[in-house]
Amino acid sequence: MAFDIEMIKEVYARYPERIAAARKAVGKPLTLTEKILYSHLSDGPATAAYERGKSYVDFQPDRVAMQDATAQMALLQFMQAGKDQVAVPSTVHCDHLIQAEVGAAKDLQKANDKNKEVYDFLASVSNKYGIGFWKPGAGIIHQVVLENYAFPGGMMIGTDSHTPNAGGLGMVAIGVGGADACDVMAGLPWELKFPKLIGVKLTGKMSGWTSAKDVILKVAGILTVKGGTGAIVEYFGEGARSLSATGKGTICNMGAEIGATTSIFGYDEKSAAYLSGTGRSDIAELANGIAEHLTGDDEVYANPEQYFDQVIEINLSELEPHVNGPFTPDLAWPLSKFAAAVKENNWPAKLEVGLIGSCTNSSYEDISRAASLAQQAVDKKLVAKSEFTITPGSEQVRYTVERDGFLGTFGKMGGVVLANACGPCIGQWARHGAEKQEKNSIITSFNRNFAKRADGNPNTHAFVASPEVVTALAIAGDLTFNPMTDSLINEEGKEVRLDEPRGLEMPTKGFAVEDAGYQAPAEDGSQVDVIVDPKSDRLQLLESFPAWEGTDLKGLKLLIKAKGKCTTDHISMAGPWLRFRGHLDNISNNMLIGAVNAYNDETNKVKNQITGEYGEVPATQRHYKEEGIGTVVVGDENYGEGSSREHAAMEPRFLGVRAILVKSFARIHETNLKKQGMLALTFDDPADYDKVQEDDTIDILGLTEFAPNKPLTVVLTHADGTKDEFLVNHTYNEGQIEWFKAGSALNLIKAGIL
Repeated sequence: MAFDIEMIKEVYARYPERIAAARKAVGKPLTLTEKILYSHLSDGPATAAYERGKSYVDFQPDRVAMQDATAQMALLQFMQAGKDQVAVPSTVHCDHLIQAEVGAAKDLQKANDKNKEVYDFLASVSNKYGIGFWKPGAGIIHQVVLENYAFPGGMMIGTDSHTPNAGGLGMVAIGVGGADACDVMAGLPWELKFPKLIGVKLTGKMSGWTSAKDVILKVAGILTVKGGTGAIVEYFGEGARSLSATGKGTICNMGAEIGATTSIFGYDEKSAAYLSGTGRSDIAELANGIAEHLTGDDEVYANPEQYFDQVIEINLSELEPHVNGPFTPDLAWPLSKFAAAVKENNWPAKLEVGLIGSCTNSSYEDISRAASLAQQAVDKKLVAKSEFTITPGSEQVRYTVERDGFLGTFGKMGGVVLANACGPCIGQWARHGAEKQEKNSIITSFNRNFAKRADGNPNTHAFVASPEVVTALAIAGDLTFNPMTDSLINEEGKEVRLDEPRGLEMPTKGFAVEDAGYQAPAEDGSQVDVIVDPKSDRLQLLESFPAWEGTDLKGLKLLIKAKGKCTTDHISMAGPWLRFRGHLDNISNNMLIGAVNAYNDETNKVKNQITGEYGEVPATQRHYKEEGIGTVVVGDENYGEGSSREHAAMEPRFLGVRAILVKSFARIHETNLKKQGMLALTFDDPADYDKVQEDDTIDILGLTEFAPNKPLTVVLTHADGTKDEFLVNHTYNEGQIEWFKAGSALNLIKAGIL
């Protein structure tokens, strides 16, 4: 029996009426994306068409999911909203705070001891407000959601950028910051700019070494890390229908790396099979009853150029396995060209570690195909030349693949099974020797490979591939090895080849688990107390941010001019800093310490204009705050790409930064800044970035007449007294301007205005 079945019945019951209204309003056949979006308008059935990329729209999501690192701040905010219970089904998943070091059992025990205060807080808040709680070790949020909560045609938001994983089951699932989650849990509409639509037509059928992961690795190479910004990617075609539901989930999951709002596949036989296989045949039956509404209209897929803003076509029969990286997930190499690229770029060819699993690739199908290669290594007397780790996505998957012998097979190959958690994928990896910062290579089946992300070493060259390719390369210990064409020398000195990987989409004996790790909330949480120790260094109750003073902002100082890629990892690092995710003051000590200062090409070293000395970014900003001086952060293209972490917006807000001025923003980060009452501005002319000097004093003019689509003016006063003046743009609508004026969106909720 599925969770929240009555809610799903209600969603499906309104589908026919809402889609009929949408079709009338739009006046043409509908994509699947449009069907789901128009069916989730907070105002009810559509009465008008929305303009893609321009119209702000209020939606009514069906559910909210939060992981433990982001849930802390989301729930600290929700506690201020004055609500007795969450308004929509919501869950918390403890997956981020478990550090990978020696193996699953010991790592989990250590995490339970080390994070007890945080886990107890999350469990008690969940219990009080009617939120489902998944204990440490239960699994990674996205895999657990796919197995238990995702449903075709639904809409959910999650406080993690890889929430789109649920698109593998036909759900519009979007990563957001905690403030957005707070709004929806409080019963308010959720606002999104109506996305553009990118259609990806998949033809043919994969075979051999190629896997679903290679589809998104190829798409990332085509669209780049910002090519999907402001768009939903909809996959369709015979090739799409040939992929397993979990393979589709992999593709949607890593769609976050192209900046896409989310990605989605339509409901089909593979979706129904996965729902039934995970104990949700009742949902499959309901979905079958409205199946015509759970995929795009035939006319759309017959002539996609007429209905999508961009169309990409990929023939799966011709698709080659890919390896992406290093340092960015959109540097895509077909396997046949990768060895040459390694040599030409002088990347370390020796492979130190291969890591498979994570929220992107930890399905039964992934594990079984990788295990088929591990078994070959054992049978053909090959000893893995690289370290090898396996991260199961959920306790259900882990229990099942252990029952079916796959974990034992990896053990014979020398593999180490890590906890059912994010681990190395998010920097929660106590990698021995990383502190030496030696140049080395690793390859993972994860989704991101930014510098320093996995192990903190800026010289670790991280590459991304399918679990099968990762396993093969770990056996070889050499990045220049091509398992499709090359041989290896075994322990007996014989030349052997690896055969194509083989696996099963789902277990023939069905999934099994003894304790999935779920804890249901109290029926009545009114008597549950949530206690936060005032002396805690892990948790801190929030105080309201101050409202706008009603004037233009003058006399601001430049804090840092960030050069090049500045992700949320650069702005608010994870790894050891995850322990402070519930304590805004403490975690603010990592603010922008990874950003590269354009004036000296160094990290965490900026000029303090008061003293003239150089110091760490957070300490410099705290000095400005003590002196009552506001500051500005200047950045490059796609500022804030990567994880959804709203701490990257809350930290500068808390420490007194007044505006972020960049060439362009990643979607989630821009929204997070707005929610926290920050000014998120873009250069009207990107070349004006070059006019900003290290000793500048900055004025932001036009705020007393702040209005949608009306640029503001920035005046730079340089140290020599000369000035530069230019226009800056923003995307604030009227409601978001009120967030700015009030000091944050949460301030309006607390005041009962929203």
